[in-house]
Amino acid sequence: MKQFNYVITDEAGIHARPAGLLVKEAKNYSSKITLESEGKSAEATKLLAIMGMGVKNGTTITVKVDGEDEDKACAEMEAFFKANF
Repeated sequence: MKQFNYVITDEAGIHARPAGLLVKEAKNYSSKITLESEGKSAEATKLLAIMGMGVKNGTTITVKVDGEDEDKACAEMEAFFKANF
């Protein structure tokens, strides 16, 4: 399993448009990708679960990647977060 932490810098936090892009990106990998923050967690392929986390600006999230393509998925997801959140 690979993981990284990321502090959300988007003023609106994780809101609908980037969350939708996140789900689309996460579906490109066979690994299971999970977001965790402040005691809540959600699979990165489930839009409503991500939105239900209510992640705000300045919140630190942990992204966990587990599966056969975890190295590639983790690196590319980290780049995705830096570009979108």
